[in-house]
Amino acid sequence: MDAAPFAGLGAADLPGTAAAERASLPLRELVPFSRADLDRWFRGGEPEADELERVLARASRGRGAIDLAVAEGLAALRRGQRLASLGFHLDDYAREVLGIGKRAAEGLARLGTELPARPRLREALRSGRVGLRAAETVLAVATGDAEAFWVERAARQTVRELEDGVRRAGRAGPEDAGLEDGDDAWVTLRTQLPEHERLVVDAALEAAGRNMPGSTRSERLEALAQEYLAEFSTDGDHDGARPLGPELRLSPAGERSRRAALEAEPERWPLLPPVEDWPAPDVRFDEGASAQEIDRTLRELAAARSTLEDVIGDCAYAIRRSGMHLRLGFATFRHYVEERLRLPPRAVEQRAEHEERLARSAGLREARRQKVSYERRRILARLPEDEIASWIPRAKAMTCVALRRAVDGERERQLRAQRKVSVPLPRRVAVLLAAALETVRKRVGRLVPAGSCLAILGAHFLGQWGDVLKRSPSRAQRVRERDLGWCQVPGCSHRAAHAHHVLFRSHGGGDEAENQVALCAFHHLRCVHGGHLTVFGRAPDGLTWLLDGAPFRGMAEG
Repeated sequence: MDAAPFAGLGAADLPGTAAAERASLPLRELVPFSRADLDRWFRGGEPEADELERVLARASRGRGAIDLAVAEGLAALRRGQRLASLGFHLDDYAREVLGIGKRAAEGLARLGTELPARPRLREALRSGRVGLRAAETVLAVATGDAEAFWVERAARQTVRELEDGVRRAGRAGPEDAGLEDGDDAWVTLRTQLPEHERLVVDAALEAAGRNMPGSTRSERLEALAQEYLAEFSTDGDHDGARPLGPELRLSPAGERSRRAALEAEPERWPLLPPVEDWPAPDVRFDEGASAQEIDRTLRELAAARSTLEDVIGDCAYAIRRSGMHLRLGFATFRHYVEERLRLPPRAVEQRAEHEERLARSAGLREARRQKVSYERRRILARLPEDEIASWIPRAKAMTCVALRRAVDGERERQLRAQRKVSVPLPRRVAVLLAAALETVRKRVGRLVPAGSCLAILGAHFLGQWGDVLKRSPSRAQRVRERDLGWCQVPGCSHRAAHAHHVLFRSHGGGDEAENQVALCAFHHLRCVHGGHLTVFGRAPDGLTWLLDGAPFRGMAEG
């Protein structure tokens, strides 16, 4: 494999100011080698393998440098009315415009908001001396007189050592710092659910939703389990040690002890050459900058970031599949990402997994050829292979959030036809639900299928709360139910809290459903009544949205 095209990869290829052109970085399309091929190739010590690993480490330094600039830009957008003038929540803006997922965007915005009060940490990040993952880990404790101490630790210690130090200091690290390798804290409930039992479960979930407006399906399942356990359980300790059962699929345990053993070696990872630091782009977000100026700079940074992400995905897929990270002395791929690449591991793992799926999916490769974005391709990957190609035109025309709901709706229709249910749950909810299923089976005295257990939980919940379904909903509730509980502004992923009159009542508008649309509080109060966002037409399907007089589609154009 020719590694020469990567030779020019450097910090100079990145935009340095808001007016800089998009970075022109080389992309790589790796042939999907078999594991045996890659294993033989890497074990042989071929220079191409070493070069690929070096390119991955270098591209990761570049992405970390860009992420710091993006973090400061997102923090700037949070101030004042800037987000309202763009028509987006922060997480929706990051996903739809910049191609950055919600969790990553929230972490970057938090980092950008808190760094001004930590000048030493900010400078260490900007120079490349401290990596993004280490900075996130010590952010909570690197304050005041202790800042210099934690910056020095972040520059020389491993992430595991930093996590232990932060924990001893009595402070929590970033959200995924405590998650061990392979444990993403989510579980999927999968079971058969015949139609007569589904009717009961659906009614109970609807009643839970009436009691908890804006709740998700996992939160409503949690309410069903809590209601049942409150009356029938005799076990007050529903901790993570409980077996979840075959209907709840949990990720494997982590590798923390192996990491500690490898990191205790006198010389850590001696086979790895050092990687040159990559300073952050010299971008400044002035207090007087408008939202539109910040938006333009962030789009340029995101374009360079996307180019590097493509390189990272290709190389990470090959390295993880080959097992090279293990031969280099790391306990797991996540360990390698945190220490060698110095990035938060989840996004890199997802990239590598997506590249693996691309190698097996002609439909996803066609979507990439047609320039469907990475976030949209991840959504299309949920579909059966034979359906992906037909969804590509829709994916290019829809926001990510609309595409996800459409794909999820299609999957739900298919599951209903097969009399199945599949629900992603946070692990804490899965543990609670497992306890409820166990209690049902104990009371019945036999092994009841999980779907039947859900129906029993639903019937019990309806016995306690079924009266809410008999109450006549208000006009606003009917509007929110018609709009499935979601804010209808294009690109918004948030729950609706209000029903907005399209034609204001003060202007002669009536209370009929066609003149009302469900909105979240942000879009209703700060965007519409703040004078930035305008809507006209007839709900639900005949609405047109304008942002400061221009058509607003809630997505990056072009």
